[in-house]
Amino acid sequence: MIWWWAAGIAVLAAVSWATYRWGAHRTARRLGEETRHARAELSRRLNELFSLQELSYALSQSLEVGPIAEQVAQYVARFIESDGTLVALASEGEARVRVAAAHGTLARLAGIEVGEQEAGLLGAAMGGEHLEVAEAEGDRRPTLLSGVTVARAVVAPLRAHGATVGAVAVISEQREAFSQEDLRLLSTVAMHAAITLANARLVDLIRSGKEQWETTFHALADGLAVLDERGVIRRANPALAQLLGKPLVDVVGGKLTGELLERSVELVELLDAVRTGERRSPLTRRFDGVGRVLRISASPMRGGLTDKWAVALIEDVTEQKALEAQLLQTEKMAAVGQLVSGVAHELNNPLTSIAGLSEFLLEQPRTSERDQEHLRVIHEQAERAARIVRNLLTFARKGPTDIGNVDLNDIVRRTAALINYEMRLREIDCQVRLAKRLPPIRGDRYQIQQVVLNLMTNAVQAVGENPPGRPRTVRVETTTRHGRATLKVADTGPGIPENLVPQIFNPFFTTKDPGQGTGLGLSITFGIIEGHAGTITVERGIEGGAVFIVSLPTVRSTPPSATPPDGGRAQVPAGTAPPPDTGTHTVLLVDDDPAVRRMIGALFAEDARRVEAARDAAHAAELLERNAYDLILADPRATVTAGQTFADLLCGQRPELKSRTVFLTGDVRRETDEWLERLGCRYLRKPFNLRELRAAAEEAVRSAVRSKE
Repeated sequence: MIWWWAAGIAVLAAVSWATYRWGAHRTARRLGEETRHARAELSRRLNELFSLQELSYALSQSLEVGPIAEQVAQYVARFIESDGTLVALASEGEARVRVAAAHGTLARLAGIEVGEQEAGLLGAAMGGEHLEVAEAEGDRRPTLLSGVTVARAVVAPLRAHGATVGAVAVISEQREAFSQEDLRLLSTVAMHAAITLANARLVDLIRSGKEQWETTFHALADGLAVLDERGVIRRANPALAQLLGKPLVDVVGGKLTGELLERSVELVELLDAVRTGERRSPLTRRFDGVGRVLRISASPMRGGLTDKWAVALIEDVTEQKALEAQLLQTEKMAAVGQLVSGVAHELNNPLTSIAGLSEFLLEQPRTSERDQEHLRVIHEQAERAARIVRNLLTFARKGPTDIGNVDLNDIVRRTAALINYEMRLREIDCQVRLAKRLPPIRGDRYQIQQVVLNLMTNAVQAVGENPPGRPRTVRVETTTRHGRATLKVADTGPGIPENLVPQIFNPFFTTKDPGQGTGLGLSITFGIIEGHAGTITVERGIEGGAVFIVSLPTVRSTPPSATPPDGGRAQVPAGTAPPPDTGTHTVLLVDDDPAVRRMIGALFAEDARRVEAARDAAHAAELLERNAYDLILADPRATVTAGQTFADLLCGQRPELKSRTVFLTGDVRRETDEWLERLGCRYLRKPFNLRELRAAAEEAVRSAVRSKE
């Protein structure tokens, strides 16, 4: 019994020991498997970690978007089993997606660009924050992007700093679904890649902005300088160096005021005020060191170490100021021209009466010799006043270029008469010597007049500054040789320094004090002469001073100009008037000035002609309906009705009377001349003399007789 009990215990012990050994072996085997699995997982994780470090290192080697996208695509293809990978980037400011890098079966897609609506899974991932995983269901395959379908795909968005910069995609046509480890790895790679790509784009943006800023800084036509708190230029553009006449390396590091520009209290105050945040108007003044008028404006720089710095814009406004002065002068001249035109119109009627009646009385045999002397003085002074009015009009009239034959001698005479008063006040001797039978030149009369006036005015100003004892003489001479007319204007002034002669015809060049001249006179003169196929040169005179020589081609086929000194009444043939027709003719006179009517009435009454004077233009129209007239003398601007002049009425309703009509106009406007020329009528411009009036009247009567025949 005891033995049996002992045997049972032994068996039980053996069974227990076997069970223990079997359990221990099983536990050991399970622990071994877990250990191997843990080691494998650890190895894989270490592998991923080292791979991510490798990727981070590779990505840090470049800040270019293209190489970074290529590195990401290669890394994903290397560590995730797949048939193809790609990296797509969103276009900034545009709703488009561009494939920046691709490998495997997707390599053919590298570089293509599609709209967001055609981006398929790529667009869906870029529009969200999570992975997009898709696989085929039967015959339905997911669309990676327009025209590209796959069996399986996973797409991770590239998001950084709250914005999506693109997406990375992995596709497979053979293997089973991607594992969780693959998805986790792809998500981690996407996070690293997104940050790197966002930084690369930021660097690109900074680089592009820097390049644009530097390009703009250097391309500015005006000077630009960055000044520190001491006024030292820390940065400058080439335009500033050119303006200051120094190399750029000498400008940077110099002080703007006191070194590069002469010290200016106003400039120092401007920069000091800007640094304190006060806004000041730009400073405009002439700096003698550079010989230019500069406009300097400044603005503060804000932030960090540059808080007391300023940016100065330096503009060269020399030409602008000169043009403003010239424009102001032009506006003044236009106002003077309008005033002169109005005054001339009002003066022409009384001057016509004074000159005409005095000439008429001089013709009377009953006038005593004593009275004739008085009448000659009256007539000469009336003619003198008429010449002054015409000369003023010559230089005040503005209009389009009018090319024709120009009498250079006549222009010189007019100019000398115009400035004769100023020369007498300055005690200047003006000597004028004109060539006989000078052929006309072809050009614009008013432009040639401007040339002569500029040269004579410069000569007067030059000799006007002569010290006591030095002669004050201006000599003007015209000659002709080899088919060219030559004008010489010489003075006994101080002359022009040799080193300045090459510059005197440059625009805006002047040796006068600021405000005393624009520097445009000789430049305009040079342009006018050049436009007339002429030349202008300057020499030193024998007695000192300057001699300006103008050479212009003449019109060989045209005889010397017969233009009368009054320059305008070209509609009436010049020369000796034909003897008056002693037959009795009836004359209709239409003029609103009683003195003019009286003068013309007395003249034609003396010539045995009957004159009927109309009270006004409307009365004249009534007389024309009732009576026939051999000659009509009328003011063309006389108004018949509102909006209709006597000239319009005559030429429109009674054109057969045009041949026997002479219009007498006191209107000096260019458009009036053009209007009368279009009408095709004879006309005289007031004040006229009796010879011209008789010649025009006889020609009109003869024309009327010929038309009847």
